[in-house]
Amino acid sequence: MILYLIKEKKVSTSKEKASIAIYGAGAIGGHLGAMLSKAGLKVSLIARGDHLKAIEQNGLRLIAKDQDFITRPRVTSNPSELGPQDYVIMSLKSYQAPDVVEQMQPLLGENTTVATAMNGIPWWYFYGLPGQWENFKIKSVDPEGKQWDGIRPERAIGCITYVASEVLEPGIVKTISPSYQYQIGEPDGSVSPRCKLLQRMVVAAGINCDIKPNIRRDIWIKVMGNVAYNPTSALTMAHTGAMLDDPSMEQVLRRLMTEVLAVGKALGANPEDKIDARLNTTRERAAAHKTSMLQDLERGRPLEIMPIIGATSELARLVRVPTPTIDTVLAIVKLRAKMTGQLPSTEIR
Repeated sequence: MILYLIKEKKVSTSKEKASIAIYGAGAIGGHLGAMLSKAGLKVSLIARGDHLKAIEQNGLRLIAKDQDFITRPRVTSNPSELGPQDYVIMSLKSYQAPDVVEQMQPLLGENTTVATAMNGIPWWYFYGLPGQWENFKIKSVDPEGKQWDGIRPERAIGCITYVASEVLEPGIVKTISPSYQYQIGEPDGSVSPRCKLLQRMVVAAGINCDIKPNIRRDIWIKVMGNVAYNPTSALTMAHTGAMLDDPSMEQVLRRLMTEVLAVGKALGANPEDKIDARLNTTRERAAAHKTSMLQDLERGRPLEIMPIIGATSELARLVRVPTPTIDTVLAIVKLRAKMTGQLPSTEIR
């Protein structure tokens, strides 16, 4: 594989030059930032620590199946240097998001769109949802309502990513995905101009992107995988393929997925029963992938527990759906994180 420095390729029309800030340039945000920058789009990254320094000094390197390149997007730790953006892509760990709301305010203009490209159930999930739970705030995701009040749900669109990536070392992101898939959508199901423009820019960067008319249904399909694979990988220290190769463990994964779908259906999202398809896709495309939670465990970082499995358990109680497997795994993985000092400070109670 040949490493080369990208000379940015300009996109075809000035209409595609909307400004994009990616808040959190890790595995997912770094991959997206590198691809957008390579395509010549106006993208800035908010990063920190050694990762920030490496990108500033050496550029952002992306290693993928069929390419290996370095690009140099604008990067900073201070959002006030960037000013209001057309789009802010939130790709932090979900537990980090409430604490950056105040810092991100300079990015938020009157017409800024915020896309939540994070694991778990998004904080805006119940915004404008007809029925008894309209505007319900999920405490496991947004404990003090900082995101709801500081970002405002009318700015939010859903963003689901299917990209198996990791940060190999500061400034270097690697993905093993044979293809990249994004799904975006408005909470109200409309095909809005802001979704169309974001779709065009993401596609121009070489990433498949679909606008989904029922993004909540699709969120549950992603959460199904998050809840099944992430905490169990942290408990077993196994990548996804190893868990699927163990018949007993596969049954545990199936029970977790079944319970997640039951919660989504009780909330009216009606997610499709795609358990077999999800397991087969993992076997075929990401069997060697370490989940983000296992990566964090191995690197001594806090684990992303409550916005993923904790939120599912919270909503199961809301709709009175029994989730014994989810609740058991939640209790065990929380204690594991607590014993290794990797339970986020906001979740210690």
